[in-house]
Amino acid sequence: MNEKLKIAVQKSGRLSEKSLELLKECGIKLPGGNGKLKTEAKNFPVEVLFLRDDDIPQYVEQGVADVGILGENEVWEKKKNVSTVEKLGFAGCRMSLAIPKDEEYTGLSFFNGKKVATSYPSILSDFFAKNGIRVEIEEIGGSVEIAPGIGLADAIFDIVSTGSTLLMNGLKEVEVIVESEAVLIANSKLGEEKKSILDRLVFRIKSVLRASENKYITLNAPLSAVPEITALLPGMKSPTIVPLAEEGWCGIHSVVREDEFWDIIDRMKKLGAEGILVIPIEKMIL
Repeated sequence: MNEKLKIAVQKSGRLSEKSLELLKECGIKLPGGNGKLKTEAKNFPVEVLFLRDDDIPQYVEQGVADVGILGENEVWEKKKNVSTVEKLGFAGCRMSLAIPKDEEYTGLSFFNGKKVATSYPSILSDFFAKNGIRVEIEEIGGSVEIAPGIGLADAIFDIVSTGSTLLMNGLKEVEVIVESEAVLIANSKLGEEKKSILDRLVFRIKSVLRASENKYITLNAPLSAVPEITALLPGMKSPTIVPLAEEGWCGIHSVVREDEFWDIIDRMKKLGAEGILVIPIEKMIL
């Protein structure tokens, strides 16, 4: 019996787009078309289910879906028996407390006795309980930011990306409670065949993520500077060094992490490196 791994993704929105883009970068070909509830890959044993993001933890726990791609915040909020397999590095956001901009914020004690509106009551109640703050939580399904303005609550707890929505509603961010990103979760009782498919999928995902975090660089350098330059460029094992036609010079090829890139480039230039080329990496297999 050839089984398929059922992957739940958000049915619409930016997270859905990024999830499908990740699968595409993993070489998984999915038929196009809007409004579908599910679709099967043409070249890999997976079936994608399009669901509400807040339903995904429950469906993965129940085995309706085998794995899911969603925000960590939904995993924390729903508290279902699922395992986090991999952090995916996109759909990053923070979950914050915000109050009316004219209020003076005095620290967490400000919230004692206050009413806070949120769509994430579990995360919020756990946070305040941990900090010994007594609050009344008003759970609402959407448009949380309007709650103080209509007198429903004194403050809000919600997802914040840029903060512009808060400003538009006369609010200011005062405490970041937790930071979230997209994750891959899995049912805790997968059979061996589906575990094998999941392992293959995770291998591909890690290769894509590593590629996005690194750059391939080539440069020319004087032989006298090679020891110092290679000390900056460990690469995957060690840099590749090839002789150039011009005596006393060589070419160096290596991989540099994105977050270290500019600092390393500046230091190499000071050591005499020139002709530096930076090339995106499509996949990075270790």
